[in-house]
Formats: sequence, C-alpha cells, structure tokens
Amino acid sequence: MKEAIRILIVDDYAVVREGLRAFISTEPNMEVVGEAADGPSAIEQCQALKPDVVVIDIALPNNEGLDAIRAIKEACPHLHLLVLTDQGREERVLAAMKAGAQGYMLKDATTQDVIKAINDVYRGEVVLHPSVAYVLLRAVQTQDESDETALKALTSRETEVLQLVARGRTNRDISAQLSIDERTVRVHVTHILQKLGLHNRTQAALVALRNGLAELE
Repeated sequence: MKEAIRILIVDDYAVVREGLRAFISTEPNMEVVGEAADGPSAIEQCQALKPDVVVIDIALPNNEGLDAIRAIKEACPHLHLLVLTDQGREERVLAAMKAGAQGYMLKDATTQDVIKAINDVYRGEVVLHPSVAYVLLRAVQTQDESDETALKALTSRETEVLQLVARGRTNRDISAQLSIDERTVRVHVTHILQKLGLHNRTQAALVALRNGLAELE
C-alpha cells in the first residue's frame, strides 16, 4: 500500500488548523503529522517531522510567513509548499513563489479544491487558485532581459521540457509526451534550474510565462 502524504499545517488561527486537520484526515492517502502557529515552530517541526507537504498561511504574525517559506525550503529542499491564505495581492503571490512555494490557494477555495491542490503539489505540479492565476498572468507580462540571456543557454530539449513544466505537467506527463525516460526528465529539470539560477519548478514556470514560452491554461 502506498504511504500516505505527510502534511504539516501552519496557520496562526487554531480554528483554521482544526478545520484543515478535520477534512484532510478523512482522505485515505493523507496524514496530518503536525501543526504550527508561527514561523519558528513551523521550521522546527519541518526538521523534526519531515513532512511531504506544508500547507502554510503566508500571513503569519510579524510577517513571518515569507521568512518561514524560505527557511523551510533551505532546510528541507525536497519538501513541497502550498500557500493557503486570504491574501491574493500580486506582490504577495510573487514573493511567495520566489521564496519557494509551489502552489498558492485562497481560503475561499472548496475543501475538495484544497485536497486536489495538496495532491498536485505533492506530485510536483504548479497549483494556482483561479484568481491568483489571473494576478500572476498580469505580473508576468513584463519581460526581464536577464531571462532572455539565460534562456538562450537552454538546449532545444530543455526548452521543450520547460514549456511543459510551465503548463503544470508532471515529470511522468513530460516523459510520456516526449517519449523519454522519467529519470531523464528529472535531469533536464535540474539543468534548467541551474542554467536559469532558480530553485524550483514554479520559478521556472514563471520565467517561461514571462517570456511567452507558455500560457496559463
């Protein structure tokens, strides 16, 4: 039997943590392994519990949300981060993605949308709330000249992989579409991130969107 996705919930409101735990725990493939109410506790629990996915509110007290995301990704780089918040402003979305979040959902989402987002983020997909996707689309309209220089360093195959990553495709999807081994896809993604000077797939997707290599679907 496949192991359950281990989840850490980070939110400063106990009632939100309790609600998330209640409906996540009904999912047979998910397990809530811990909760945290602030950034320092979240970082400590990530190191101790080693969850697969952290569901975190970016609006933690004392502006700790972004710092916590950065610290968690630095301490546990293979962990997946899903922001679940009521703040959908452009600067917050971009800051969270730049810090290392792989998904951004708003708290008006349905429980099933959140469950799907957790599953998708765990599989390595880019997950955006519909209104956040619109905000992001506006934000990526301005091309960065440094992007263009870095993108020229990609091989044609790496560019193909980047385009599919930007469309939210998993490594398995990319493997099937390009008829290459899934391990080869992982190597391509690693090279893409290195050449672009990025830390995760979501940041790579933003570069691709900003430079017209893909469009939000």
